[in-house]
Formats: sequence, C-alpha cells, structure tokens
Amino acid sequence: MWKYYAILSALFAAATAILAKVGVKGIDSNLATAVRTVVILGITWGIVIFSGSLGHIRNLSRYNWLFLILSGVATGLSWLFYFKALQTGDASKVAPIDKLSVAFTIFLGILILGEPADLKVICGGALIVFGSLVILW
Repeated sequence: MWKYYAILSALFAAATAILAKVGVKGIDSNLATAVRTVVILGITWGIVIFSGSLGHIRNLSRYNWLFLILSGVATGLSWLFYFKALQTGDASKVAPIDKLSVAFTIFLGILILGEPADLKVICGGALIVFGSLVILW
C-alpha cells in the first residue's frame, strides 16, 4: 500500500510546484509559505479531529515531541527555501533539484538509521543525483 501513497505524494508534489509557482508570482515568498502552511494546518487538524485521533496526543512522549518539532522546523525551512527558489527559478528546474532530498534521505537513512542499501536503491539515488547535476549545469 505504501507504493500507492508514495505515487500520490509525488503527483501532489508536482501539483504543488506548479500551483505554487503561479501563486507566488508578485508576492513575498515567505507570505506565500505562511498562507500555504495555514491551509495545511486546517486540513491536517481537521483530519485528526474527524478521525478521532486527537485523544492520542497524550500518548506522545518527550522523544516524539522533540523529533516531531525538529522535523517541523526542517519542513518549514524546506518550504521557505522552496518557495524562494520557485519565485526566482523555473518550476521545471526547481522541483527536480528539490528532489535531491530523495538522494539525501537514502544516504542519511543508511548512515543514521542503518537501513539496508541494496543495488536498486543506490542506483536510483545515483540517477537522481546525476539528473539534478544535469539540470544544474
């Protein structure tokens, strides 16, 4: 099932790039990110409330809170830089370079999380890096 979610994520990420490129035109990219964040907050908290998951918030440990907060900071910074890049660059170039995050995740997953690195994963990550370098130069 994870594969379907990953494909849907990729499709919505593509839509995000195009919609954001149009939406950020002529305005401050930080303001655009803030508006986007408010929309995301409404959607995600709505899902949590209507699915009955809100009561589980008390089950979060300090460890969960720490790493979720750090992840939130990283996400916020990523979005701020992404919108700034979209404002000044072509979506067809910014989005693929942004996907270097996939290669970085593969590397960090192996290094920090001890995840297995089979040949398919390494080749896929290398192709992403190579493709990003082609776009950059």
